[in-house]
Amino acid sequence: MQSAQSQHHSGGKFLGFPLEGFSLFQSLLLALTSAFFTFFATTTLSIFALLAYNLIGHHTVNYADSYLYVGFPAGLIVLLIALPLFGTLWIRAKMQR
Repeated sequence: MQSAQSQHHSGGKFLGFPLEGFSLFQSLLLALTSAFFTFFATTTLSIFALLAYNLIGHHTVNYADSYLYVGFPAGLIVLLIALPLFGTLWIRAKMQR
């Protein structure tokens, strides 16, 4: 068994994670997870921002707008970026074998 330090990854790294060797399922899962996380993170932040806007300014903005105008577009943009990115990484890994 090799230790983690003795393993060599020839591809690039992002935050310490190797960007090579993903299977098709792993690539799709990472892309969908990225979009899912982005959707919920941006929706949560926008709900709190609308909460503060409503409380401070005595406005009546509907909180459902945060899903429609912030969370959904952000998640969709990340998904449209992540699918080709992880697809390219998967194709590169297949070509190198």
